[in-house]
Amino acid sequence: MSSDKARELRRNPTDAERRLWQELRRRQIRGVKFRRQQPIGNFIVDFVSFEPRIIIEVDGGQHAEQVAYDEKRTRWLEAQGYRVLRFWDNEVLADIEAVMQAVFDAVEQRS
Repeated sequence: MSSDKARELRRNPTDAERRLWQELRRRQIRGVKFRRQQPIGNFIVDFVSFEPRIIIEVDGGQHAEQVAYDEKRTRWLEAQGYRVLRFWDNEVLADIEAVMQAVFDAVEQRS
């Protein structure tokens, strides 16, 4: 995937991606830096931190129809050494504290 596509995705985030980015961009989790819409292999991931090798995916309704693709993608990313966390849009929007706790726990486990 091209960096042009990643740039386009960064310019047009979903509401849930925008909300999560407000939290992640401040380096409030052990000073860990996250990047958004980052190409990794043939994929563009929603958020990634290269230091603890954590990827966060925020899934909208379209992901309900592409479960097999998402599972294959996750397996490939995990084979590269990443831990992949997936949240539904409504989880991010309705309970950002629980989402951030899950991210914090993952960072702690990998640090």
